[in-house]
Amino acid sequence: MNQTPDIVVEIKDLVKTYHQGTIEVPALRGLTLSVRKGEFLAICGPSGSGKTTTLNLVGALDEPTSGTILLEGQDLGKLGRSALSRLRRDRIGFVFQAYNLVPVLTAYENAEIVMALQGVKASKRRERVMGLLAEVGLKGMEHRRPDQLSGGQQQRVAIARAIAANPAVVLADEPTANVDSETAERLLGLMEGLNRDSGVTFIFSTHDTKVMARARRIITMVDGRVAGDETRGRAA
Repeated sequence: MNQTPDIVVEIKDLVKTYHQGTIEVPALRGLTLSVRKGEFLAICGPSGSGKTTTLNLVGALDEPTSGTILLEGQDLGKLGRSALSRLRRDRIGFVFQAYNLVPVLTAYENAEIVMALQGVKASKRRERVMGLLAEVGLKGMEHRRPDQLSGGQQQRVAIARAIAANPAVVLADEPTANVDSETAERLLGLMEGLNRDSGVTFIFSTHDTKVMARARRIITMVDGRVAGDETRGRAA
């Protein structure tokens, strides 16, 4: 499958079937989708439509039953386990609804963890992470552990961690689900600003109308297929 240079993710005929005993449960039924660099894209749809499954497959957290996923032109199905681990570490940022911070690490340590695994020098990590934590509104909170932060502050740390290593794409699975409406708007404004100012590509899975209102492209999924694809103008 050929891929144009500005396509960061390309999905072709993706099928994912789960097995519950002898019962087959189809999650994706031939999904085809392309995402360009710099998009701010929301995948929406009812529960069971395949939103989170799609993100998990693009993030190489799960394997498809059939079909193809290209990330920056690399076919994930042709990569071995160690190569997939490196790709997840280096080219994909993750933001989860449950934050997934390491509880014994500080905000600074959580935000720098990917760069540390990459072997980036401590001085460069410090410059990058301190700048990011200030950018997400956590200056002065670098040494707090997750249990000393609010839910919204924890999600800000997760966003800083997701983009610290300059990934090709950030996958955000229901990132506003566990915060109040005011905090959700702040987080979305933060991610929107990172997308606008730094060109970070975001793909959300969401039920949240606040996310959909800010997205510049909305993919609607029903029963594991694309049921709608709406592109809007760039947000102000």
